[in-house]
Amino acid sequence: MFEIRVICPPGDADQIAATLAAAFHVGPIRRYPARDRQRMRLYVTAEPHTTPTSAREQES
Repeated sequence: MFEIRVICPPGDADQIAATLAAAFHVGPIRRYPARDRQRMRLYVTAEPHTTPTSAREQES
């Protein structure tokens, strides 16, 4: 698992959250205002998707 932080315009937050959810197994996405109060900080704990190939490699 790893933590991802994204700083983005508030209008992009939903699209970025959806893209991260499609690319990784994610936990809840935490949203906070950035220090400049004009952007949004997104924090998410993520884990790579397991592919059939990588699952077989882990079994070996």
